[in-house]
Amino acid sequence: MRKFLRGKTFRFVVVACVVLLALALSPLAYSQGCSLCYSQAASAGGRFIRALKSGIFVLILPPLCLLAILARLTYLRRNYFGSSL
Repeated sequence: MRKFLRGKTFRFVVVACVVLLALALSPLAYSQGCSLCYSQAASAGGRFIRALKSGIFVLILPPLCLLAILARLTYLRRNYFGSSL
């Protein structure tokens, strides 16, 4: 236990927690709720709302596909390095 508290692993965990906390408390993380964007979307017609939804879909699709491919490759190669033991 003492090796963990003094080692590089503990330092990495602390730095990661601080970075995640700083990102979570950042004002930029909450910028999607600005009143101008909300009022523009609320006052728009049906055509604009459909375009907004399709734009969101187009922007989220490539990262989701890349994540699925990476997860699949990781799953397929999960025993690649330990297979000779």
